Amino acid sequence: MVTAPPGREDDLPAVLALLDLERAGAERFVGSHPERTTFSRTFGGQLLAQSLVAAGRTVDGGRNVHSAQTHFIRGGDPRRDLDFTVVRLRDGRGFANRRVDVTQDGALVCTMLAAFAGPADGLEHGRVPPDVPPPEGLPVFDESLRGFEKPLAAFSGALHPVDLRYAHDPPWVQKDTGEARTENHVWMRPAGELPADPLLHAALLAYASDMTVLDTILTGHGLSWGIDRVLAATLNHSLWFHRPVRFDRWLLYASTSPVAAGSRGTGTGTFFAPDGTTQATVVQEGIVRHFAPRGT
Repeated sequence: MVTAPPGREDDLPAVLALLDLERAGAERFVGSHPERTTFSRTFGGQLLAQSLVAAGRTVDGGRNVHSAQTHFIRGGDPRRDLDFTVVRLRDGRGFANRRVDVTQDGALVCTMLAAFAGPADGLEHGRVPPDVPPPEGLPVFDESLRGFEKPLAAFSGALHPVDLRYAHDPPWVQKDTGEARTENHVWMRPAGELPADPLLHAALLAYASDMTVLDTILTGHGLSWGIDRVLAATLNHSLWFHRPVRFDRWLLYASTSPVAAGSRGTGTGTFFAPDGTTQATVVQEGIVRHFAPRGT
């Protein structure tokens, strides 16, 4: 039985409640925000997960999501509900395509293109996963934040529906070592029992995919969230599911950053199952601006 880290027992149920969208029509849904939030705008992972659920609820059974590309237009207001409008672009024999527009008071917050497909056989190959310590002996996320609760208050006070364990020093600890890391490896697993619904497994993985993928933009320069003066905001996020998602076990999220330029940075990530198979691939671009310390 999967159990949540101490003090995090209510976080997964809170996020699952957010994914239980209210149906407002055949292709319209309403989504809420968590009662407790530390962010001034809607967390991108929440928008990804809720949009994926909205799209999936309009697709006939037997088809799983295989890709989702999202562009973020403006920051959502976490004090107000979100409106999800699904456009049925195609319902073919093998594939289904949807567009999801997320709005608040008529203003577009983000738009997702999602594609769904049934099972099929074909060629298979994948990357070899990195050799990292197993998750069982690694500190849980709250333990890795000890001593950094004040500068990382937005992280420590946020919901953590995913049990997240760095296979190495997290960015805020690494900063004091003087090391520059170009790859980051994080084990992830739901912080509790997850319903059997495959769409919820995919949606929670989408939520988790927004958590650490931009880390290497900073760690490659010896910087850290919360410690250095950094502004970051997601511009677009692409996610490919290579197999039907089972997120009731540990998955390793390995990420790196191929480029940063023009005040933007790109992070790429791969989710590996315990048996080494590649589960999903992520590419995210964000605004990432580093400001010199005050007084310099």
